[in-house]
Amino acid sequence: MNEKEISSLIRLLDDPDTEVFAHVEEKLATLGPAVVTLLENRWEQSFDALEQNRIENLISKIQFKQVEEELEKWIKGGYSDLLEGLLILNRYQYPALDEQKVKDQLRQLYEEIGNHRSFEVEPADYVMLINHILYEKWAFSGNTSNYHDPQNSFIAQVLETRKGNPLLLACVYMLMAQKLGLPIFGINLPKHFILAYASQPGQLLMMGEDVLFYINAFNGGQMIGRQDVISYLKQLDMSLDDRYLLPCTNLDIITRVLHNLSTAYSNLGSEQKLKDIEHLLQIVKQG
Repeated sequence: MNEKEISSLIRLLDDPDTEVFAHVEEKLATLGPAVVTLLENRWEQSFDALEQNRIENLISKIQFKQVEEELEKWIKGGYSDLLEGLLILNRYQYPALDEQKVKDQLRQLYEEIGNHRSFEVEPADYVMLINHILYEKWAFSGNTSNYHDPQNSFIAQVLETRKGNPLLLACVYMLMAQKLGLPIFGINLPKHFILAYASQPGQLLMMGEDVLFYINAFNGGQMIGRQDVISYLKQLDMSLDDRYLLPCTNLDIITRVLHNLSTAYSNLGSEQKLKDIEHLLQIVKQG
């Protein structure tokens, strides 16, 4: 279908006949992101509130469908790239996300850490270096004043504001550490998310003892021991389980980001966004 034919269809979006509108909307939706610019141009030219509302809803449907497809592809591809998974979720709220800006910010952060790195230091020294750059020089911190803000769950916004929840701060920390070749992985604790510095580079550790120490990215990169994690679990009346002591997968992390967004949108009373996130959670569970 050429641009002229698409434009003719778009002009039918103000048709008062609901059956005609439904057919036109379905047809345009199947064309995907390619029609979004034409829809936006039509919205700007329109003075009809009904037509503008229909265009807005259609654009949202198209963009959400794209997020669905990208998330499914990421899962089927083995979800090895954590950053890509985070960017896909970021595009849900910000379809026009400047991904290159995100990657440039991460590269700048990584290069600054790398420039100060020495290869003859202990693991704790590496962590103190990352902590210095992240929390002192770049002033990253936990968003304690608005903990459940959905912005805390989007990588681009966390990099921009340098504030986030435990999970996204840990993701930034982990992305930097793994880029440096450090065996630092996510730990999916109940009601919290921390990091583990492993005694070996592989992520598939067999026992909690294979972790040298843990890192609380939400608290300035504080290093804590295995017993601290066990004590935390006891405070929650949780039984000792290796899944709370060993690294989780990137899919686990993306699932938790979605759960955090579900809580955030529920608190805000955003019913449609809550419905969207629940749908994405179903995709993840099926994967």
